[in-house]
Amino acid sequence: MSLDPLFQTKVTCMYCESVFETSRVRPSFKKASGSDTDFYLRYKEVNPDYYVVRVCPVCGFASTENFSDRFVASHRKTFEERVRINWSMRDYGGKRGWDEAMQTFKLALLCAQIKQEKDRIIAGMLHHIAWLWREKEDAEQERRFLEHALNAYVKVYETEGADVNNARLMYLIGELSRRTGRYQDAVKWFGKVINDKKIMDSGMIRASREQWAITREEMLAAQIDLPEEMKQQK
Repeated sequence: MSLDPLFQTKVTCMYCESVFETSRVRPSFKKASGSDTDFYLRYKEVNPDYYVVRVCPVCGFASTENFSDRFVASHRKTFEERVRINWSMRDYGGKRGWDEAMQTFKLALLCAQIKQEKDRIIAGMLHHIAWLWREKEDAEQERRFLEHALNAYVKVYETEGADVNNARLMYLIGELSRRTGRYQDAVKWFGKVINDKKIMDSGMIRASREQWAITREEMLAAQIDLPEEMKQQK
């Protein structure tokens, strides 16, 4: 008998305190077959990202493990008016396909916005939604959500920059800028990682150098004027 890639775990809903079961992917099935330059992982079998969001079947509150425990009265009232009142009982606890994964992420994004979660939580969900669209090869929707994620990551840098991995965050802002055609911004952010003497993360410095060079080639191909620091490179 073959082992099921999924296992069940119990969760207590933050809003209505119902206890429900949600599926997770066993670590032995989390085998990546490749990755993209913005940290998107492709998986050989089951995509663990499909199961990141936990959805209460009773009230519709959706969250991830990174959500804060804080749920103030005004947020509870907004959730009641925007989600709970329109919710018909639906169980996302079993196997999920692409459609269910997208539904759960969009619901969690709404709940995060209602709860006013930190920008990094919201940025991560917007980025995950972009990855789901990439999986579907829908370039227009992917770009749309990459732009939303980019704006959110910039807010993270502005508000939480001192508390997070700056090199990884700055690299990611540069890469999403490149992917959305904001080449001048991409050059600036990659340059921050390469030139900041305080940054010791050799992996992010190397990745920034590689993407800086790719950005230069893309700008030349698109006949976009290069900034001065790029003109010196042959």
